[in-house]
Order: sequence, then structure tokens, then C-alpha cells
Amino acid sequence: MVRDSININDFIVLVEEANTDKELIDSCRFDEPLIAVAFYGSGNVHLRMQHKNATHDYDNTKGLALSFFADTTVDCIHTISPEKPLQCLLIATAPKNLEKLPNGEGELFTELLGKLAKPDAPYVEGPRFYMTPEMEHIIDNVFSNTYEGKAKMMFFRSQVTALLSHFFWELSQLKTEDFSKVERDKLYKAKEILSENLDEPPSLTELSRLIGLNTFRLKKDFKKLFGVPVFKYLQNERMERAHELLRHKKATVQEAAWHVGYDSLSSFSNAFAKKYGFRPSEVKGV
Repeated sequence: MVRDSININDFIVLVEEANTDKELIDSCRFDEPLIAVAFYGSGNVHLRMQHKNATHDYDNTKGLALSFFADTTVDCIHTISPEKPLQCLLIATAPKNLEKLPNGEGELFTELLGKLAKPDAPYVEGPRFYMTPEMEHIIDNVFSNTYEGKAKMMFFRSQVTALLSHFFWELSQLKTEDFSKVERDKLYKAKEILSENLDEPPSLTELSRLIGLNTFRLKKDFKKLFGVPVFKYLQNERMERAHELLRHKKATVQEAAWHVGYDSLSSFSNAFAKKYGFRPSEVKGV
């Protein structure tokens, strides 16, 4: 388990990453009440926010941007497994700091996350949505950076600023209409099926049948909810999983290709280079 805590002005930035060979439960509490936004990278790790006898569970967390208020009685519990490693970047500030934040940042928090600024419970869930490709790219950069010392601080400051800018812009653009819980659950299920079958994914027709949603609605609503078309999401998942395997030295280039469904090494290498700008053989391990 790697956990870095960095203070940037009045923000607390918590970077958590964990890979494990067996199931691992990690629980923590905040030292003071905080308004926070958690951004999740690869892994689909399970999150439970628990206070007294009340629980809030989150599955399918990969790519999720989740805003919330939590006081010192709330347990933040991640269930980490070999198939679901943890990558979480949390940006938080105390409600008392909102008026002191520079450049109008406090006004953004108050305007777009108003109920979090005046919470009526130990845990209050705010808006949540799946990140845009640009936001996911920032998260990838954070978890693959190799900077140290002052350079690392400068890098984190720039990434946090960019990520919050994207978050509040997307939040301001969200439409008031939403999917029903049943429709949303079906789309989450489709995302989970794709993530768990990278080597042999179902066809669009098969996927529609598995979740009980017709092909037209699946294509239209999947893109609306997750920001990318179905098979663009699948392609991104394949490349990110391969990158993770190579970065952590869990597979050779050929093995990584097989693991994400590529029989042709050249096709895999070309697709990888198109996404990342370098060949899989050039990935630096950690």
C-alpha cells in the first residue's frame, strides 16, 4: 500500500495505490471534516463509506469522480484484490477553508457542491460522474510519474489544478435529466462485463442481451454516461490493463498482448503506441 499525503495551499491531496496477491481491506478516517472529490484510476476497487449503521457502497469505480462530505466518524473502506487494485487520487479541503481559497475556487465549491458545504449528516454524497478521457489521462499521469522532491510538488500542483478545472466544468455541464436506477445499473453491468472479459469480449448484440437493453439504447446511453462509445471504452481498458501489467513487471509484452485479447503482437504494439505515444517495450517498470 502506497499512500502519499501532500498539502497544496488549503487542499489536502491524498494519492493511494495498492496491488495485492490476496484480498486486502484498507480502512481510514479523516482527521477533520472534509469536502472531497475522489478520482479513481484502474482497478474497479470496491468502496464503502460507513458511519454507525449506515453504509454507502460503490462498485465499478474505475474512472469515477465522486464528491462527498465526510466527518471524523466516517470509515472509508477499500476492498482490494488481485483483479481490482487501488488507484485513488483524493482532493479535499475543510468547509471552513472555502472562503479563503484563492481565484474563486471557494465559490465553485459552494455553487456546484452546495449541499456538501452545509452538510446535514456525517456523510453526504455529492455529484458523481465518470471522467472524460482528458481527466483519465491526468490520473494516468499521476500514477505513472517518477518525479521526486520539489519537482514532484510542482507536478502534483499542476495536475490537481487541471483536474479540478475539468471536474467543475463537467459538473456545470451536466444535464438535469438522469437515467433511472434500473437503466444506470444495466449500463454499470455492461461496463463491468467488458472490464472482466478483455481477452474475449462479447459482441454488441451479446452485451445487449446480457444486460437487457437494446443495442441502440446501449450505444447511445453508454456514451452519454461514460463519455466514450462502447468499444472505445473496451480499447482503452485493454491498453490501460496492458500498461499496468508491464509497469508492474507482471507480464512480458507478448503475455500482456494475450491477456488483453491480442493474438498479433504487431497489432497490439501499434494500438499501444497510438494511445501512449511509445511502444510497450519502452514502458518503465516500478
